[in-house]
Amino acid sequence: MPVYFHEYGWDNFLWLCDLANFILGAALVLESRLLFSSQAVGVLVVQIVWTLDAASRLFFGRHFVGGTEYMFDPAIPILLRLFSLFHVFVPAILVWGVWRLGYDKRGLWLQSAITGVALALAFFFTDPAENINWVRRPFGLEQKLVPPIVWMFACMILYPLALYYPTHRALARLFKHG
Repeated sequence: MPVYFHEYGWDNFLWLCDLANFILGAALVLESRLLFSSQAVGVLVVQIVWTLDAASRLFFGRHFVGGTEYMFDPAIPILLRLFSLFHVFVPAILVWGVWRLGYDKRGLWLQSAITGVALALAFFFTDPAENINWVRRPFGLEQKLVPPIVWMFACMILYPLALYYPTHRALARLFKHG
């Protein structure tokens, strides 16, 4: 954490995958089914895709989605890049926690609220060039279809609908829930 803060600043912790690490830490300490469930809904799929993308570049020389290019950028110190390997381990910890404690269907709502707050903070209080959580541009691509603030509100709706809800349904079917 201190290294990330020093190198990237406080706003780097607004990335949902980085924020998830704090919440996951609390879930482990508190043995909280709700916190495990919220993060499983929010970052499980994204972390798996990140891992597959990095592995694709490592083993086949190309990214299958993108988003892990920085992991292969020699301008970024290797230690900083290695810290990002948490993406590889988080899915297993999330699945273990939900398997052990059960799935809490309120996780969908909690994660949607966390995301709304994180997106608003990223939009209003960070450098637009950082594009944290793609709050201004999808995957860093040019976005001129709607004004940036409309895009942010669209993300607040689309993340839960397109990503969280399907993950929620799958987790509710796979694990006992309450």
